[in-house]
Amino acid sequence: MIGRLRGTLIAKRPPWVLIDVHGVGYELEVPMSTLYDLPDSGGEVVLLTHYAQKEDTVALYGFLREDERRLFRDLQKVSGIGARIALAVLSGVSTNEFARLVQAGDVTALTRLPGIGKKTAERIVVELRDRIGAGGDAARTPSGQVPRDARGEAEAALQQLGYKPAEAQRLVAAAAADGDAAETIIRKALRAALGR
Repeated sequence: MIGRLRGTLIAKRPPWVLIDVHGVGYELEVPMSTLYDLPDSGGEVVLLTHYAQKEDTVALYGFLREDERRLFRDLQKVSGIGARIALAVLSGVSTNEFARLVQAGDVTALTRLPGIGKKTAERIVVELRDRIGAGGDAARTPSGQVPRDARGEAEAALQQLGYKPAEAQRLVAAAAADGDAAETIIRKALRAALGR
């Protein structure tokens, strides 16, 4: 099992990153909270990882902080939540804020996260309240093409997080400013979607 990687960041294409570890390129899917804090391409990075193997796929997920990896794993223990929704939750809210929402039983706020409906939010509160303390090598559009600009990358990343194409396009159009990097657009779009 792969638990940690240290290497050179080769590329960031939300929600994917490519890390060179002694000549081997590891492609990891990361939450936006991790992506925001990564260095520029060429910088050294250390990521905690979660290795997932299913019948026909193998995936590697990366996190800068242990609390993010723990929450990612805990979320997937809730019925109806898989890796994609767990990443969307981590991308939309900090681990501390998520813990606060769960402890408060704030189902309404949890349903603002992509992929979380009312029943799932209620299951999260019931199943995680005791566990949580207070406190491709490129993003692709649905057509399979690699987006070439920051807005396109942001839209593709939001779709990977569970937003419908029209919703992702609307969020990006409202959030993007000239010269914004994809990470900046995604961050602003997620804040707007969550009403913060």
